[in-house]
Amino acid sequence: MQATPGTSLNDAADPPAAPHRRHTFVLWALVALIAFGLDQATKWWAQSHLVDGRPRHLIGDLLMLRLTHNAGAAFSVATGYTIALTAIALVVLIVIVSMAGRLRSIGWALALGLLFGGALGNVADRIFRAPAPFRGHVVDFIELPHWPIFNVADSAITVAAVLIVVLSLLGRRLDGSKVDDPRVDS
Repeated sequence: MQATPGTSLNDAADPPAAPHRRHTFVLWALVALIAFGLDQATKWWAQSHLVDGRPRHLIGDLLMLRLTHNAGAAFSVATGYTIALTAIALVVLIVIVSMAGRLRSIGWALALGLLFGGALGNVADRIFRAPAPFRGHVVDFIELPHWPIFNVADSAITVAAVLIVVLSLLGRRLDGSKVDDPRVDS
C-alpha cells in the first residue's frame, strides 16, 4: 500500500539515478585527455633526460628509469608486427569512441577513459615516432624488478583492464544498471 502519494510502492528505497550521459561522456573525455597528456609529457621528458639503456635509480633497485624503444606489444612480443598492432589499436580506439556516447556509469567512464588515453598514447608513438610512420617504436622508461619496462600509457591500460574486470564481475553495464536488474530489458 502506498503511504504517501507519489512514493515508491515497495519498502525498498529506489536506487540512485544514473548520471546523465553528458556528465559521464565529459568524465570519459577528461580521463582520456589526462592519461594521454601525462603519457606524452612523460615520454617527452624521458627522451630529453634519459640516456638510452642507462638506468637512473629512483628508489634503489625497486624503481628505476631506463629509456627503451619497443617495436612490439606488451612484454616486447610481436616485434615484427608493428603495423598490425597499430591497426588493431586503431580499431580499439574507434570501438571505445562508439561506446563513449552510451556511458551512464562513472566506473565505465573511468575505465574506458583510461583505456582510450593509454591506447592513444601508444598509437601516437607507433604512428609518429621513428623509424617510420605506422612502424614507430613505443617509448618505455619505467622499470620495476622482474617486470618489463613500461610507460604511463601501459599503466593506464592496466588499471583500465582491472576496472573492466571488476565492473564485469559486479555485473555493471555501460548504462550503470546491473545485469540482474529486473527493470532493465536485456
